[in-house]
Amino acid sequence: MRPGPKNLITDVAGLRVGNAQDARIKSGCTVVTADAPFATSVSVMGGAPGTRETDLLAPDKSVQAVHALVLSGGSAFGLAAAQGVMDALHAQGAGFPVFSARVPIVPAAILFDLLNGGDKEWGDNPYPALGRQALAAAGTEFYLGTFGAGAGAQTAMHKGGLGSASLVLESGITVGALVAVNPMGSVTTPSGRQFWAAPFEVDGEFGGLGVDPSPGLVLPPSRKVAAMAEQGNTTIAVVATDAALDKAQCHRVAVAAHDGMARAILPAHSPMDGDLVFAAATGAKALDDPMAQVAMIGHAASLCLSRAIARAVWEARAEPGDTLPTLRQELGMAG
Repeated sequence: MRPGPKNLITDVAGLRVGNAQDARIKSGCTVVTADAPFATSVSVMGGAPGTRETDLLAPDKSVQAVHALVLSGGSAFGLAAAQGVMDALHAQGAGFPVFSARVPIVPAAILFDLLNGGDKEWGDNPYPALGRQALAAAGTEFYLGTFGAGAGAQTAMHKGGLGSASLVLESGITVGALVAVNPMGSVTTPSGRQFWAAPFEVDGEFGGLGVDPSPGLVLPPSRKVAAMAEQGNTTIAVVATDAALDKAQCHRVAVAAHDGMARAILPAHSPMDGDLVFAAATGAKALDDPMAQVAMIGHAASLCLSRAIARAVWEARAEPGDTLPTLRQELGMAG
């Protein structure tokens, strides 16, 4: 396995990603869309999720594909970003026909970033407009770190952010991950200078800091809790492939991808986190050995997600009013 040419989820042909963010409120959203509706399912392992339209993604439900996925900050307010995306898609003529009506399907998940130092006295909800902006910006290239749904994200010890990574399997199937990293837990080891995901790094993609040589799993007290008092958290992600998967197979991949979250964040899947993974498949490449290939796609998705989580924190940038440092600041580096 090797990373795709961009090392982004958009190495999966046909996928596009758009970000929109507001530095004043320290929040934003990210949209994943495609050239055509795509099969999607979801796995939720956190104890405090915030979602829209995820019931439709169960394998036994009638809707077989979606038009876009939304990851957003803003807690429950951020679910409105999906409405902005839905309205914009409808204006473009997208949507499943229901007699004379058209209905775009836009599932969404949110993270809690309401106590991160941004100005949340916004009056009218800003997230529908951010959703429309993110959809309009969707393309194959996009920024990581303090952008989109990662604009206001924080981990236990450092700023979080938006991350992505990809792998191309020996079969030629491509797998990618996109993640907004805002967990209660820590993405770095007790030293604060290495990533838990270090064993999975490819070509120095998140700094080449290496594996922490010190033993032990005890983490220092959370700076995030100290800075903002007890609050909600959450890491939300999309993993995707160009393989032809149905919704049940997508669900298997989403479940497997959570392993990548648990390898990169300690602790993960807590009662205070809304940890969630969407799994999407564009269907471009047929499977000749479905059971074995779905297992390998799930494994690759977990590796991509671990790497994407570390990349999100590595690419975070300092901004006025931050309540936590970036990892690069702590290491005495620019950023």
